[in-house]
Amino acid sequence: MLILLISFIASTLMGMLTLRYQHLHGRYSGDHDLSGVQKFHVHIAPRIGGIAVIIGIFFGLSSRYWVDQSVWHLAMLVLLSALPAFSAGLIEDLTKKVSVRMRLCATLLSAGLAGYLLNAWIVNVQIIGLDYLLSIGWVAVLFTCFGVAGLSNAFNLIDGYNGLVSGVGVIILLAIGYVGFEVHDFLIMACSFAGIGALAGFLLWNYPRGLLFLGDGGAYLLGFWIAELSILLVTRNPQVSKWFPVLVCFYPIFETLFTIYRRVVLKKTNAGQPDAVHLHQIIFRRLVRWSVGTSNAVLITQRNSLTSLYLWVLCALAVAPAVLFWRNHWILKCFVVLFALTYIWLYRSLVKFKMPKWFVLRNR
Repeated sequence: MLILLISFIASTLMGMLTLRYQHLHGRYSGDHDLSGVQKFHVHIAPRIGGIAVIIGIFFGLSSRYWVDQSVWHLAMLVLLSALPAFSAGLIEDLTKKVSVRMRLCATLLSAGLAGYLLNAWIVNVQIIGLDYLLSIGWVAVLFTCFGVAGLSNAFNLIDGYNGLVSGVGVIILLAIGYVGFEVHDFLIMACSFAGIGALAGFLLWNYPRGLLFLGDGGAYLLGFWIAELSILLVTRNPQVSKWFPVLVCFYPIFETLFTIYRRVVLKKTNAGQPDAVHLHQIIFRRLVRWSVGTSNAVLITQRNSLTSLYLWVLCALAVAPAVLFWRNHWILKCFVVLFALTYIWLYRSLVKFKMPKWFVLRNR
């Protein structure tokens, strides 16, 4: 708990300093684009909240040095490995000149670095045939790197509303930390609690008022952090099913897969072409009918923040069975399929205006 408290305090203070001295960096860090296709905020806010998160994680993990230096050493290797992914995202936040391809390459570098330093490679996914391929060294390396990069990008993809991705991150890290506790893996517990505390400190400034945004740096950091903890959890503890992290992270994973399908197959466009028809954006327009049409900034911000509640619940629908059945890969696979079907039903119902009225949130 000390790790969680220290990371929370450090992140909160860093967020406060970021806002206090916004006049010094706002020209570069501020999100000045209020009219983009994926923009739903009404005021300029710094996009460098990821700095508060990584500072919080660092100080939280540093407190472990006097308790267990072996855990501290491994945790710092995970944090060191995250720097390329975080840095590429942060530079994009400040300059708007880092392409998606460059950020993807940086995340691949982070994944390769973590795999090398921690021997964290995916060599088994409990799928006949694929497990045989993963027994080949270079296949396991490529699969791991692209898996980590994909999940990191997935967290960046769902980052659209106040508290959305950071709240999802807290829910997922709670699940990972719980299973780490069950298997007595202090490295996983320490890294999970550090991440939870850092995100909670950031959320004080982000939710619900949206004073500080996570930015690409923070989203890539969070995605990488969760991806690496997931790999370390299942590689260090064989009793944990390889499908536990899949189900825990399946909301951002399936959102990404569905987005690729929607853009490439249905719309015949580039998979990286931004649009405004992600699930969270449709929920914002179809379910959160809170003061629709108003120009009042406070009410618009409230509507923005209320959208995240729906996605937190959706994420929890995958996380809850994962926590209950973290040993049994057959049950976990069934829930993966069930979640995918639920997501498709929800998306289709929203598009066709067939959601029950009690799903809709109104204030009048």
